[in-house]
Amino acid sequence: MIKTISVLFLVVALVSGRNINRAGIDMIKSSERFVANFYADPVGIPTVGYGHNCNALGCDTIRAPLTQAQGEALLLKDLAQYQNCVNDQVPFVNDNQFAALVSFTFNSGCAALKNSTLLKYVKARDYSAAANEFGKWVKGGPEGHKQTLKGLVARRERERQLFVA
Repeated sequence: MIKTISVLFLVVALVSGRNINRAGIDMIKSSERFVANFYADPVGIPTVGYGHNCNALGCDTIRAPLTQAQGEALLLKDLAQYQNCVNDQVPFVNDNQFAALVSFTFNSGCAALKNSTLLKYVKARDYSAAANEFGKWVKGGPEGHKQTLKGLVARRERERQLFVA
């Protein structure tokens, strides 16, 4: 099991160049919680494992229930595109900033990062202002009915803390 996860982590690193550190992976895992079977997330998106979004990433080949090892392997595979997104935008950030931005992008999407004031501040290397932007991304739900979600408030604070560490 450990060898499989290590090999997949290496594959993710080779495919995407720079990869998220263990602190970032652990933060995402604690934010997403492992769920072995398919479920609807707080905004109704079909999800499995550690936040694998079936709408964005597909679930046709996934057979539930997943083991935790399968869930982590799926998470590492999913993270490749979000790592690439962050690498493309801000390759100069430190490891913890990178991990916080990958977590944010995994949760909110690459388009959200690209269009965010958060990214503008990071590109300007105004890291204090960038850190303050995480707390503005705490609403979820259908368009026109978004509300503050406690889980997002906690996640964004963890991302902010990692970003400034």
